[in-house]
This record gives sequence, structure tokens and C-alpha cells, in this order.
Amino acid sequence: MLRALEIRDILIIDRLDIAFQPGLNVLTGETGAGKSILLDSLGFVLGWRGRADLVRQGAEQGEVTAVFDLAPDHPARAVLEEAGLPAGEELILRRVNGGDGRKTAWINDRRASGEVLRALSDTLVELHGQHDDRGLLNPRGHRDMLDTFAGLEAERVAVRTAWATAREARKAVAETEAALAAVRAEEDFLRHSVAELDKIDPKPGEDAELDARRRLMQGAERIRTDIARAHEILGPQGAEAALGDAIRWLEGAADKAEGTLDGALAALSRAMIELGEAQDGVEQSLDRLDFDPRELEATEERLFAIRALARKHGIVADDLGAFAGELRQRLARLDAGDADLAERQEALSHAEAAYDKAADTLSAARRAAAGRLDAAVMAELAPLKMERAVFHTDVAEGEAGPDGRDAVAFTVATNPGAPAGPLNKIASGGELSRFLLALKVCLTGENSGVTMIFDEIDRGVGGATADAVGRRLASLARNGQVLVVTHSPQVAARGGHHWRVQKQVANDATLSTVVPVAESDRIDEIARMLAGDTITKEARAAARALLDG
Repeated sequence: MLRALEIRDILIIDRLDIAFQPGLNVLTGETGAGKSILLDSLGFVLGWRGRADLVRQGAEQGEVTAVFDLAPDHPARAVLEEAGLPAGEELILRRVNGGDGRKTAWINDRRASGEVLRALSDTLVELHGQHDDRGLLNPRGHRDMLDTFAGLEAERVAVRTAWATAREARKAVAETEAALAAVRAEEDFLRHSVAELDKIDPKPGEDAELDARRRLMQGAERIRTDIARAHEILGPQGAEAALGDAIRWLEGAADKAEGTLDGALAALSRAMIELGEAQDGVEQSLDRLDFDPRELEATEERLFAIRALARKHGIVADDLGAFAGELRQRLARLDAGDADLAERQEALSHAEAAYDKAADTLSAARRAAAGRLDAAVMAELAPLKMERAVFHTDVAEGEAGPDGRDAVAFTVATNPGAPAGPLNKIASGGELSRFLLALKVCLTGENSGVTMIFDEIDRGVGGATADAVGRRLASLARNGQVLVVTHSPQVAARGGHHWRVQKQVANDATLSTVVPVAESDRIDEIARMLAGDTITKEARAAARALLDG
């Protein structure tokens, strides 16, 4: 409930404090007195988009504060929680418009954005009038209104759940298809690369091993000739033969040499032994250096093939084996992908079938509720002198979404047989007001804590029709709060609380103010609405009759 509205330096209002009450609050006053400024100010603090030049001429800034009472289960609390803002029994909204056009807002003394204000406003206030594009005239909200009227929350939850499941299933199918497409695009590359790697089958460390063997074989070609020559010189045709001859010659002369050759012979014997060891070492070296030239060719061919693969894939040679394993896994995913895709497509089919079933159930419930709503609105139109008008809730197939696949629109025809159309296109000003009121009476159930504002909804009607309008507004306000800007004395007489909006000129400046109308003064105010500036006895009598009725 809106408890207080404080306005500072907005348009022709310098300072204004209004304490609204539960029930039906009526605001009256002459045309141009500033009633629309109150709505502009309230819309400004609620974050609605409106006129930009709100600051009173000569003031540095304009400011509006609105105070609302919040019940423990008020839907505004969920908005505050999501925005990380404190929520108590009282909600204070304050918004400032600087002279430079910059706007700043606070919610319970915390800085807040216009987006949060607008989200809150949807739970706090409903504005209804001939130029309202946020309430009953907005076709975007007609489906929600029908669902609320019919109490279809459980069916809507079922549809939302099925839609979310189907959406996730569609996402899974799309991701699987994209992954498969990406793998298929490189399938030839993968299969060729895996075959190439499998053919060579490189092992970790093999590059270094092959390189060392290759260098050894390349070096052997250069040194083996010299070693072979040395082996020949040391062999039986070389040093070994010469040393043997020397030993035989000396042994033949040793008997006559009186022992002088004993040392030489001993040294030669040792030399023969050392020569044999040298020959064995040279022979072993020759054996190690002995290789088939084709082995060098094969070693080089494998080494170069491994290094070429490493360069091709941009990795080191020792990682080729692991890389081949990764490619095999990608190929395995490709081979298993079709089965995975089929499984996910089947899950999507089940999810879509569940959504279709839930959406069909909701659609059927909406069509049934549309008939009940039409009958209820038609019953309300008769007392409003529109018994010949036709109201119809059109439920047509629309685009599927989380709230079903129905497009709902309220259409009217002012006379039987006349073409039906949208509320704001077919009905005249007075007719539109009565359609809106009848619809609102039917759509309003238990008190939701929302303040309903009707802006001159009684325009174009009078007499018994205006009285019927007033009675229905009073009925709407019985368990909540309704604010009505009105020029109708019949409507004003039904108000539980009455304010008069008036202009006054002071110091060559025109200012608008709002004053509460005491119970004892209401007769004169309503008489003024009946008779104009000159209040007659007859007008007072008529006003008294309205108040007593």
C-alpha cells in the first residue's frame, strides 16, 4: 500500500506531502490544476519513463519520495532480495532529478538503478487509464491476466519445467552435432595421421638413440681404413712376424752370449704378449665398426621420418606416441558420436512430447477460462450501460515458449455484429473506461498488495453509469487501496478519502498543491463538481444525496 508521497520542486509543485490511506482515495480538482503532475511524480519515483523536464523552474533539483507498506508475503520482497537490498515492513523509494537531467535513485537508503525501480513498480502499483500502456491495454500482459483469473499457476509451472527440459535437450543435441561436425571436418586428416603414426610407431627416446647410432656409423667410415692398416701392420705379416724372427735369432745366439741376451729376450717375450693384446683390441674395434651400409641408410631413413612427423605436428619427437593416442581418441569419439547423437535426439523427442502435452493441457484450460472470463465481464458491462457490447478473450496459437504457445488478446465490439478489435482501437474514451473497469473487477481476486490507480477512467460517462463506476471502484478498494483521479461527482462521492488538487499564484509564480477535503467540506467540493464555481442550494442538496447514497 502507498502510504506517503513527498514531492519537492517538481514542475509547478514546490513542496507537497500526501498521506494516502487504505480504501478508495479520490483526487478532484479543476482541469489543469496539476492532477497529472501527481501521476508524473509517482511514475518518476517508480522508474517509469516519462517527461524529462520535471525540475521546477528556478530549482537546482527535483525530488520525489514514496513510502509503501509491505506485507510479509508481498512480491516486492523477492525483487529486493534478488537485488541484494534490505526489506522491512516499510519500503522507501527516493529519486532525484538534477538540473542537468541526471537521475539518481535510492531504495531504503541504498543506491539503486532505474531497472530495479521498474521491477519493484510492477509489484507495487497498477496504473489504468485511457493512455495506459502498462496495464490492461497492453496485450503482452493479457495472457498472464487470464492465467491469474483461472488460477493456472500449477499448469504454467508444468509447462515451464517441460520447456526448460526441452531447451537443455536441444542444447545437448546442438552441442553434439557441432562436435561431430568439427571432428568430421578433420576425419581424413585424423585417419591419415593415425595411419602414418601407426606405420612408424615411434617410441620415446628413439630419436636420440637413432641419432647416436647414425653418428657412430658415419664416423666409422672415416676411421676404419686407418684401423685396418694398423691391424695389418701388427699382424702376422707385420710386427708380429718381425718380432718373432728377432726372438728366434736371439735365442739361437743366447747360448754363446754368456747370458747377455737374457734381459733382451725377456723384454721381447713381454712385447709379444702386449702385441697380442693390442691386436685383440684392434680386432674388436674393427668388429664394432663393421656395418652394412644399408643399415646406415635404414637408420637415417627412420630418423628423418620421425623428425618430419614431429615438425609436421609441431611437437617434439618424444611426444609423437602420446599425440597418436590423442588422435585415436578423437577418432573413437567420431565413431561413437553417431550413437551418442541418436541417444540425445531420442531424449529431445521425449522432452518435446512432454512439453507438447503440458502446453496442450494449459491451452485447453485457457480456452475454458476465456469463456468464463467473457461471461463475467459481460455481466459487469450491463450495469455500466454497455449491455449491447461484446467482450471476447481471443486465445490463438502463438510461438511456443516457457509459458505455452498461446497468444491471448482481449477484444471488444461496441455493438453486436460490429467488428471486434483491440480495446484501445475499438472503444471510445467513455466506453474504454467502462471496459477497463469491468475487466479489472473480474480480474481482481484476493488483495495482492498492489495499489491500483485509475486516471480519469470515468471520462465521458455520467449519471447512473458514473454511479455504477464509483460503486465498482469502491468495491475494488474494499480489501486494498485504490487511487482515482476523477472529474465525476458520482465517483468522488464513493471515496473513503478525498483530496482536492488546486493551483494558486504567489509572487508571480503558479504553484499546485493538494489539500485533504474534510468530511464537512465534501458537500461543497462535490457541489462544485456538479454546478461549477457558483454553488447553489440545489447543487448542495444533490451532493448530499450522492454522499448519502
